[in-house]
Amino acid sequence: MSTADRDGQESSARLNGHAYGRAAVVQYELGGAWVVVAHGDYDMNSMGPLAEVLQTAAQKHSRVVLDASGVTFADSTFLNLLLQIHPVTRLRVAAPTPQLRRVLEITGADTVLDIRDSVENATSD
Repeated sequence: MSTADRDGQESSARLNGHAYGRAAVVQYELGGAWVVVAHGDYDMNSMGPLAEVLQTAAQKHSRVVLDASGVTFADSTFLNLLLQIHPVTRLRVAAPTPQLRRVLEITGADTVLDIRDSVENATSD
């Protein structure tokens, strides 16, 4: 089920009353690290573009920072992706939202992944 905005475009999907935002990915270089900015909701239906970008970045760059400050929803598919990318490169997760931070803590992934408070902190060293 979806809703349409004023122009008739699909603006979000709804599941159990929760409006999901479209997933979007931006990437750039900063301080010798490759930064991937994830924005929106990530589940098995929306993970493809982020997975592709992170896998390519991990193969090409020794340090990859995932800016997770715009992640509004993340499920086990998202977590699984991070754990798959982690051994390939020095992956750092920057500025995770409270929901994502909670998922990382509950699963213990925060003890495996390098979690940083900001992109600036994640790109420095």
